Amino acid sequence: MKKNLIFFKKRLKNSTNRIIIFSIMNNENNLSTLSLAMLGLIVQKPRSGYDLRKAFSTTPMGHFSSSPGAIYPALKRIEKNGWVRGSIDNKKTLRPKMVYRITKRGQEVLKQHLLRPVTRDDVIWRMDDLMLRFAFLEHIVGRKQTLQFLKEFMIEIESHHRSLQQYLEEVKGIIPACGRLAMENGIANYKMNARWAKRAIKELGGD
Repeated sequence: MKKNLIFFKKRLKNSTNRIIIFSIMNNENNLSTLSLAMLGLIVQKPRSGYDLRKAFSTTPMGHFSSSPGAIYPALKRIEKNGWVRGSIDNKKTLRPKMVYRITKRGQEVLKQHLLRPVTRDDVIWRMDDLMLRFAFLEHIVGRKQTLQFLKEFMIEIESHHRSLQQYLEEVKGIIPACGRLAMENGIANYKMNARWAKRAIKELGGD
């Protein structure tokens, strides 16, 4: 029991270190999942703050925002970083509005983020970011790079799935039943994602 507790503490420490590293990386590039979502929407067409808030409150994009009130501060941050630029539209009307357009620098940052290689840490800790990247990829960088992303995604997902399955086989006799069932649920989700990636590659013509 003591040996298992030490092993668990080691795994927890490694997980904590990964979270800290991920936090540092985010601080360096300042492109959070919410910022990625906003840039991806704005690159499709210019949008006002109200347009963005509506998109996050009435569509599944709301999954990437903790609250409607987070939209405007995030918009100001990406404007301050020079990734978007606001200008007044409909100046002659009674209700002019500030509309945001992506800048050249914003396009570069977005493209750079989308083209990052898929890593094992991505499939463990940043699945939301991965799916958001995939949603925007083809429109911004084309089909070829989208297929490359999917192939990298599938490789990492399958590799992680195998390692989890192997780990489960090693510990299933010593962990509680509920712990085993919870782990089996996670493994099943990774397996489902691997099947999805294969289907997506086939559908996009990447066989």
